[in-house]
Order: sequence, then structure tokens, then C-alpha cells
Amino acid sequence: MLDELLGRAELKERITELEREADSLEARYEAESERRAEAVRARQEAEERVNRLEDRIADLEGQLDRDDDGVDLDFRGRESLSGARLREVLSRLRSIQTGPEGALTAFVEDDLPDAVEEGVGDRAPLVRRAAPCLVCTDDAGLVCVALDPPCPPAPFVDWRDGFAVENEWFLPRAGDALALVRSDLFVVGTYGGDGVVGTVDGDDDSDSGGDRDGNERGEWTIVDTIESDVKSAHSKGGFSQGRFERRRDAQVDEHVEASLEALDAVDCDRLVVVGERTVLGAFEERADVVARVDASGDPDAAFADAVGDFFTTRLSLL
Repeated sequence: MLDELLGRAELKERITELEREADSLEARYEAESERRAEAVRARQEAEERVNRLEDRIADLEGQLDRDDDGVDLDFRGRESLSGARLREVLSRLRSIQTGPEGALTAFVEDDLPDAVEEGVGDRAPLVRRAAPCLVCTDDAGLVCVALDPPCPPAPFVDWRDGFAVENEWFLPRAGDALALVRSDLFVVGTYGGDGVVGTVDGDDDSDSGGDRDGNERGEWTIVDTIESDVKSAHSKGGFSQGRFERRRDAQVDEHVEASLEALDAVDCDRLVVVGERTVLGAFEERADVVARVDASGDPDAAFADAVGDFFTTRLSLL
């Protein structure tokens, strides 16, 4: 009765109504956040499934090529080349001399040019499986190989008296820059040397491009590093999950923007950007070459892994 006399009864009723409304809104927010969390998890699962399906499709396409040809073709051998071994193979290919128009070099993407199909003969299905690739073969069939250069040229077909193989398609050049981008890390380095793969900050590693006697002829130097405190994923649902996802997305966007600004200060002739697929799209307009690599760990180690991964070429013997 005292509350009624003092006019507090209406206020208490209004407070009760507002509390019920707030509870209702919070329940709606939680339901919406749960749906968002489920959508994020579903997207991640879908991406993983797409990757598995793409690998499976590639395998099936290879089998289809063999079936269509009527012959169970397979590569005579495959090898990953880097450092001194890569330079040796490239030099060996360039040393081969033939008669006029006796050596075919072609870079193939999707469609197989008639000249390449005629040049490799019944090995054409293998070229399709290896594409995009650089094909080298001679008119006597003594050499028949495919390589996947990390910095590929535009498609071409060339018959001459030797193979047209350029170092710059496979190896870094003086004046090149490589940036590793992850959602939580950005590292960019420049290359100074004589056009062969070198080490990062002088680390001695023959696979990075040292001579057989261990002497380095080039070097990568890290010029900028950005590390961001981006929250890692967690399994909580409800409102906290949605708030976490929004905060993490904002942190990643800020990190990418800072990384793009850092690239403005890098003076280079050719820019290679490698890293996580989820952030690479933001760098496609800036880079000459973009590629996905897995490089975890601290900045120096991750950058070294990224350089080694990117400048590795798959050799396929047709």
C-alpha cells in the first residue's frame, strides 16, 4: 500500500515489463548467435570437404585420361627440386642442343596445343595431368619432361635448337620481394643475389640455394614483420561465440590492412605473396604471383619455410 501511495507500484510494474522484454531480446540474440556459430562451423567443414573433393577430382581426372587413352599411363618418375638440385636440372636442360627446331618448349595451362600434343605423342594425357606446366621434349623423344615453375610465364609454344628455360620462372631474382601473410602474421623480405635461391639472413642451407661446397650466392633479408594478437577459435556456442567471431574478423581485417600498408614501403621488381587462403584474396591486386603455402611457427622460421616451399619445382618425367 505504501508503494501505491508513493507511486512506486507503476514503476515496479514497468521495471518488470522491461526485464521481461530484455530477457526476450537476449534469448533472440543468443539464438541468432548460435545460428551464426553453426554457420561458421558449417563453412569450415564445407571448405575442408571442398579441398578433399578437389584432390579426389584431380585423381579421377587422371584416371579418366588413362582410360580415354586406352593405356594405363603413369609418370616415369616425379621429384621435387629446389636449391642446387634445381639449378643443376635447369642447367642440364639448357645444355641440350638439337638441330633447327628440334627442341620443343611450351607452357601449358588448360588446353593442350596441337603442337604439344603432336610433340609428346601418347604421353599427352600425362601433360594434361601435370598442367599447368612447362613441357620440354625433343624430336627424337630422348627428353620428355614437365615442370611446374612457381613464377610461370604466359602460355607459349616454341620450337628451336634448344630448350627455352628461364631461371626467373623457377628462382628468385635480385630485386624480388616475398611476403608471407597469415591471419596473425605478416613477414616480407627482399632478395639480393645473382639470380639463384639464397638463405634467410645468412642461414647456411644447401636446399635454400647454396653451392655444393656450401658457399651462398644470394640472400633473403626480412625487412618488415607484423604480428597481431588475433584470437584463436574456440568451441563455445551462444552469444559469446558470435561476439568472438565478430571480434576475430575485425582483428583479421585490421591486420590485413596494416600488412597492405607495409607493402607500400617495399621497393621491388616482382612481388610474390604466399600464405593462408583466407587472407590471400586481399593481396591479389598487389602481387605478381599469389600462392597458398603452409608456414607455421615464429616469423623467421615461417618465412624461411615459405621461401623454401614456394621456390620448389615438381619435375615429372613423361
